[in-house]
Amino acid sequence: MGKLNIFTISFSNNAAVYYAGTMAQGHVTIELKEPMKMRGVRLNFEGKAYVHWTEQHSSGSGKNRHTTTRHYSATEKYFDQDVLLHGIWPSQGSNTTELPQGRHTFPFQFQLPPGLPSSFEGAHGHVRYVVSCKIDKPWKFDHKTKRPFTVISILDLNSQPSYSQRLQSMNTKHLCCLCCKSGPIQASFHLDRQGYVPGEAIRLCAEISNGASRKMDKSYVELKMMVTFHATSKSRTSSQRVAMVSRPEIPGHSEDVWSGEELVIPPLPPSFLVGCSIIDIKYIVQLNVDPSGPALDLEIPLEVIIGTIPLMSVVQQYPPSPPVGFDQSSLWPTAPPLQPGAMAPPPNMPPPAYSECITGRVDVRGDDDEHTHGDMTFAPAYTYYNWGRTPGALPPAIPEK
Repeated sequence: MGKLNIFTISFSNNAAVYYAGTMAQGHVTIELKEPMKMRGVRLNFEGKAYVHWTEQHSSGSGKNRHTTTRHYSATEKYFDQDVLLHGIWPSQGSNTTELPQGRHTFPFQFQLPPGLPSSFEGAHGHVRYVVSCKIDKPWKFDHKTKRPFTVISILDLNSQPSYSQRLQSMNTKHLCCLCCKSGPIQASFHLDRQGYVPGEAIRLCAEISNGASRKMDKSYVELKMMVTFHATSKSRTSSQRVAMVSRPEIPGHSEDVWSGEELVIPPLPPSFLVGCSIIDIKYIVQLNVDPSGPALDLEIPLEVIIGTIPLMSVVQQYPPSPPVGFDQSSLWPTAPPLQPGAMAPPPNMPPPAYSECITGRVDVRGDDDEHTHGDMTFAPAYTYYNWGRTPGALPPAIPEK
C-alpha cells in the first residue's frame, strides 16, 4: 500500500445496525507511513435496491429454432450523498494539501431518511446500504475503502389489531379416488396470533386424523419466506424454508396432536419490506402431513407477520432484555425498558446475522478495483429477542426439502 498503512471506516455502533430515520455516526481512520499529498477525503452514502434475473426464451422450429437470453431488472435508489471530510471538492480545482505522517481520525454523521426499507439479500435482488471513502489524489490512483451497514425499517406489530388475533385453518386429503374405502387424512392447524418478532417462538397446535390405512411418515411445520422480485416488465417469486420442526410417523387409522411445540423464528427482515417497491416479502407457517409412498403432502398454510416491535400483550408476559448488541437509548427507542433484575447481554456481542440462518455471507465488492481495501463480506443483522434463551443461540440450518 506504499505510504498508506491503515484506511478504514468504523461505526460508533459496533454492529453497524441502524433504524431508518436515525443518525449513523462513526469515523474514518487514515494512518500514513509518510506524508501524502491529496485533494481531499470524501465519503459517499448510498442506499439502493436492485433486482435482476435472466430467462431463456426459444423461438422458431427445426433449423430456424434459436434461444435468446432475456434480462429482467429494476433499480430503486433511496439516497446518494457525498460528504467532504478534508480538503476540497473536485469542482474547486486540483490544489492539494499534505496530510502529515501518522494516524488521522475524521468523524462523520449521516441522517438516515425515514421510511427506508430494511437491508435484504435475496436470490434475485437486494437492498443494500454502503458508505465508501476516497482519498482523492489528482493525476494519481485514488485510494478507496467502503463498508456496508444494516438498516432496519420499523414494523410495529401493535399497529394492526389483526396481528394479535388467532389464526386457524383445516384441510382434508384423499390418497386415492373417492370410491375407495380408505378414509381421508384430516388436519386442523392454529396459532395463537399472527404477529411475531425474530427470536420469539411460535407455539404450534394441530390435530391430525389419519383415516387411511397407509401410515404418515411424519408431520412437520415449516416457516417459509416468500420473496417476490418485480422487474420493469415481469415478476418472479422464490420460496425458501428458514426454520422447521417435525413430529414422528402416524400409523394408519390413528391420530396425532401438536400441543404447543415451539418453532423459533431466526433473524429475518420484517414482512413486506416496507419502503421498497421492487421486492416484497411474506412469511408462511405451514403444517405438512407427509404420507408414505408416492403421494403429495396435505398442506395447511397460515400467513404470519414478522415485525420489529413486538406485541405489548406479549412483552408484558416477560422481563425482556434489549436485542443483543444494541444501544437501547439510541437504536431501540420504542423497545420496552429492562425490567428490574433483568440482565442485559454483553454490549460487544453483535446481533445474530441473517447469514447464520439463510443466505451465507455475500461479497458486495462490486466493480471496485485493486485500490479498494476493506472487508466487504457482509450479511444484514436484525434485532433478535433471546427471551429465555442463550444470547445469540440460533436453531440449526434447515436444508431445503
